[in-house]
Amino acid sequence: MKVIISGYGKMGHMVEAVLQRRGIELVCASEDVCAIPKEVARACVCIDFTTPEAFRANYKTLAENFKAVVVGTTGWNDIASDVFAAFEAAGTPMIWGSNFSVGVIALFAGVTRVCEVLKGHGYTPHVEEVHHIHKLDAPSGTAKSIAALIGQGLGEMPEIGARRIGEVPGTHTAEFLSGVDKITLTHEAFSRQGFAEGAVDAALLTESVLGVHEFKDLILSPMP
Repeated sequence: MKVIISGYGKMGHMVEAVLQRRGIELVCASEDVCAIPKEVARACVCIDFTTPEAFRANYKTLAENFKAVVVGTTGWNDIASDVFAAFEAAGTPMIWGSNFSVGVIALFAGVTRVCEVLKGHGYTPHVEEVHHIHKLDAPSGTAKSIAALIGQGLGEMPEIGARRIGEVPGTHTAEFLSGVDKITLTHEAFSRQGFAEGAVDAALLTESVLGVHEFKDLILSPMP
């Protein structure tokens, strides 16, 4: 597998380190992925960690030019149907996720199960997230995903609190409060490495899937 990284910020550098350690070829890391020749792109999986604005501008090129694409950029939920349609039309596999940490996906699974148990028992949910001051979207895509799971499971959408502090890699908490007790589920990332490892795992998975997939679905319901 050959990889091109779209976006060469902190996450891009972390993905590069993971690729190097695993012995996976990195063709280039680019801040202008649209400038990469199509014949080069067609042989590569693109791992995108850019900005919401950049992804909105680039997604059609990603779909039409690359062998497959992994999208770690968040902040484009409002155009998701257009994005998915572009990849489906191009026949380009796409794996996307609000968070590529396997630990966060375990949190998703835990939240889903807790909601199944608590539904109808008078619990009020709340979601809280803390990230570094450089993060562009608030609340985070992961927090929105947790809130959506709670909304589906309890029939009640929680409020989301978002804080930006220092260089915090990412902490997400789902809280369920009643008059007699409180249940708290928290995932705390120690660094960005877990996100980078998951993104590279997703790139490897593109070799065995077709169409558009959310990363958590592939992890929670692995293929035989």
